[in-house]
Amino acid sequence: MANSNKDLEEEIYDKVVDLTEYAKRQRWWNRVFGKNSGPVAAKYSVATQIAIGGASGWCAGYLFQKVGKLAATAVGGGLLLLQIANNSGYIQVDWKRVEKDVNKAKKQLKKGTQQAGPELNTFVEKSTEFVKKNIVVTSGFVGGFLLGLAS
Repeated sequence: MANSNKDLEEEIYDKVVDLTEYAKRQRWWNRVFGKNSGPVAAKYSVATQIAIGGASGWCAGYLFQKVGKLAATAVGGGLLLLQIANNSGYIQVDWKRVEKDVNKAKKQLKKGTQQAGPELNTFVEKSTEFVKKNIVVTSGFVGGFLLGLAS
């Protein structure tokens, strides 16, 4: 009985030592994010992955900034023209009907916000898995995106 306990302790000790050696050989993101993680673009160096992510992020951020300004200008201009047309008498707004429709929409939104759709959950899971597998490229992309928004 004592020999079997001692053998069991030695076996557990060997497994723990093997596990620590295995962890030492793994890349840092494997230790942080799990064994399924790691960049898809592993054939490129870390600097190349960051550069690719940064360049694509900057382009996306710059385009997002320009399109956002254009969309904001279009929406604001449209609202301004509608207000001018309303004040000039070209448009008659039934405000009671607008208020009724807004209240109806608020009630429907309160009903629908209790649970998230399964499509949203799977999208979030897939996005999280993608970020974990491409952590270096993703960090470069985020940095580049923020620089693109600022430029």
